[in-house]
Amino acid sequence: MLAARFDVETRFVHMAKNIPTTLPGTSPPEAAQTLLALLHAQGEVARLSERDQLFSSLLDSVNAVLWAFDWETRQVLYVSPAYERIFGRPVSLVLADYNEWRDSIYPDDLEFAERSLAQVLIKGAVEDREYRILNADGQVRWLSDKCYINQQREDDRVIIVGIAEDITEKKQLESELQRLATTDVLTQSSNRRHFFECAQQAFDTAREDGTPLAFLLLDIDDFKVINDSYGHQEGDQVLQRIADSGKAVLRRGDLFGRIGGEEFAAIFPGCDAQMAEQVADRLQREIQRLSFNHGEQTYGVTVSQGLTGLTEEDVALDSLYARADAAMYQAKRQGKNQIVRG
Repeated sequence: MLAARFDVETRFVHMAKNIPTTLPGTSPPEAAQTLLALLHAQGEVARLSERDQLFSSLLDSVNAVLWAFDWETRQVLYVSPAYERIFGRPVSLVLADYNEWRDSIYPDDLEFAERSLAQVLIKGAVEDREYRILNADGQVRWLSDKCYINQQREDDRVIIVGIAEDITEKKQLESELQRLATTDVLTQSSNRRHFFECAQQAFDTAREDGTPLAFLLLDIDDFKVINDSYGHQEGDQVLQRIADSGKAVLRRGDLFGRIGGEEFAAIFPGCDAQMAEQVADRLQREIQRLSFNHGEQTYGVTVSQGLTGLTEEDVALDSLYARADAAMYQAKRQGKNQIVRG
């Protein structure tokens, strides 16, 4: 492009040499004025072309979709090249039909995406829009889609402009950090902190709504003997199998967690102690069926469980925990491998 510009300017200069000169203080002849105007225009065109190429290159390198949308006609006026990388679909399709974008939104997030877009008409800007899309390959991607209204006067047509950034990796990292913060690494069940946070929420909800709630504590019988006889690696396997049994037996909405050593706990929202005891009994039988091998030796494990339900006198979660704990140790004293209600 620069070579062509140089060639054109060289020819213009050659033409200029053949234009008659003028005396000082007089205007150049009309031909010279025309030539100077052409030179100026040609230079401006070249500079604009270079600037457009630079702008296009910058847009290609940005991993976010810049977009403009006519609210009245429901027409996408512009999308940047990143649309094809993130959505996996041609730009021409979404420019022809706004529903190409709308239909790619993850179904569970569609209502929020549309509602938050409409809020820009009231607020002028919406910067907290995060929703999922399904790209052309069926992959779920997270977008942070900020939008702003671009209306200079009240009689102007309403144009919404925005920038949609792919934040999938950020969301995956947040999810992993959340999992690490709430999950017991060995058993992949809730850790102590997360379990009691959830239990407190369930307790508060039950007290406020007047609904039942049951609390269970479970301790593996003679776990120290397993560690001393077969090693801690074997003991870890026992813990993992107990946790798997708990997660398999509990109902949806119940929570099972390891709260320390060989001790586990469960919370049963909307469930009284009598109903929860049926679940605890299934868990007891499931654990009794477990079989472990160490060399040529086969062994099993049992657990002692303490169970209690919410009463009108309970003003704190600690009350349920204390009763369940006392019931569990009573089960130990009475011979282990049993459930005691407190």
